[in-house]
Amino acid sequence: MTGGRSILEELTSDHREVEETFARIQETPAQGQELRDLVAEVTVELVRHSVAEEQYLYPAVREYVENGDRLADKETADVSRVEELLKQLERTDTEDPQMSALLQQVMDHVAAHVEDEENHLFPALSRACSFATLNELGDKVRRAKDVAPTHPHPSTPDTPPVNRLLAPGVGLVDRARDFVTGRGRS
Repeated sequence: MTGGRSILEELTSDHREVEETFARIQETPAQGQELRDLVAEVTVELVRHSVAEEQYLYPAVREYVENGDRLADKETADVSRVEELLKQLERTDTEDPQMSALLQQVMDHVAAHVEDEENHLFPALSRACSFATLNELGDKVRRAKDVAPTHPHPSTPDTPPVNRLLAPGVGLVDRARDFVTGRGRS
C-alpha cells in the first residue's frame, strides 16, 4: 500500500534538506563541535539518500528509461565520488585547513549531481513510469533510508542485489556506533 510521496518527491525533498544543511554549514563561522555536528548531519542524510538511490532509483532508470544504463552509470559514479569525499571529510579534524576545501568539494559535487538529477533524470523517469510505479518506488526509498548506513562506505557494492542485502546490516552497525559515540545527538 502506498501512503506517501513518489520517489521523485521523496528524493527532491532530500535534496532540499541537504541544501539547507549546506547553507547552515556556510553560515557557521565556528570550527570544532558545532561544525562537526553539521558535517555529521549532512553526511548521514547524503549516505542514506545515496543508498536509497542506488537500491531503487538507478535500477528503475535502467529498467524504464531509454539509455537508462548510461544515465544510471553516470549517476552511480557521481555518488561514489561524493562518498569518497565524505569519508575523507569524516576523518578530517574541523581545525584542519583541508576541512574547508573538502566541504566545498562535497557541496560542489552534490550541487552538480542534484541539478543533473532534477533536470534530466527525474523528468525522464516521470515520463517513463506510471504514477503508481513512482509511488511504489517512493515507499521503497523511504524504507531503505530507515535501515541505511549513516557513514560513508565507498568500498561496499553499489548495485542490486548485493547492496540491498548488505545495507541493513551495515546500517545497524553504523547506528549502534552512532549511539555509543553520541553522533547525531546535539
